Amino acid sequence: MSQSQHQVHGTLQAPEKDSELTTNETWVGFENVDMITVSRSGTFDGQGVLPWSRKTAAKAKIVLDVSSLNSKNFHIHVFRCINVTFQHVHITAPGDSKNTDGIHIGKSTGINITHTNIGTGDDCVSIGDGSNQITVINVTCGPGHGISIGSLARYNNEESLAGIRVKNCTLTNTQNGVRIKTWPNSPLATTASDIHFEDIIMVNVGNPIVIDQLYCPYKKCDNLSPSKVKISNVSFKNIKGSSATALALKIVCSSGSRCENVELTDIDLTYNGAKGTLTSQCLNVKPTISGLISALACATSIVMPPPLI
Repeated sequence: MSQSQHQVHGTLQAPEKDSELTTNETWVGFENVDMITVSRSGTFDGQGVLPWSRKTAAKAKIVLDVSSLNSKNFHIHVFRCINVTFQHVHITAPGDSKNTDGIHIGKSTGINITHTNIGTGDDCVSIGDGSNQITVINVTCGPGHGISIGSLARYNNEESLAGIRVKNCTLTNTQNGVRIKTWPNSPLATTASDIHFEDIIMVNVGNPIVIDQLYCPYKKCDNLSPSKVKISNVSFKNIKGSSATALALKIVCSSGSRCENVELTDIDLTYNGAKGTLTSQCLNVKPTISGLISALACATSIVMPPPLI
């Protein structure tokens, strides 16, 4: 076991070229360390205004009052970590920067993100497979793609996920709001359970509430087998604000493994755009619904898939 403290003053810049990194795909990294603190008001500048190509990785126990600017890929990548806290962290990159997730979590347990500001070109927070007991509280997000669970079920070594709580967050001008996304044609069966979104404010957010088990942004996915991720015990509570799209609530679950125990409570979203009227879409799910206007309460009955031939 080792213990250390690191204070960052001023600006620490990454090399302009990936070839100048001393460790492949990592600029600042902490590994095999217990009881580490990274603090003060310094800035990690990834110089990603050049090609947005490599990740900035940071693995630590406590990260306080630091900033990450223009990472070439993920700003912070938390992988196989236990009991890590991020507090008063500031992450900044242009809205059109590619693959610049603010904080990405994978195969980790006991990760806490609180009182943090993230504006970037991808997910503000993304939570991958194998993650358990993750809390995201008092985070502001925008620009970016929102706060996401997944994407899940793309690779053959993925693990189940459980115990995610997102609370008291504000999303502004993001592409999506809070969402769970899984790929079709999963290589193996996994689960995603006990996921709770509560007290969220949406300001001009595209697709504020999403479960998408047909997620497939890069290729044609027609006629692929349904996702094998079993989603259960999910709640969306007290979510208010404005949607930038008419489709404010989308819950599309797998025909092969329907979502169970989904709760929609006290959701108040408005849409003032010119492309249709406020609406919702639901498939293969029968959630518990209360405190929603009829336009957002599309899933009052289960929608059955066509029979297999």
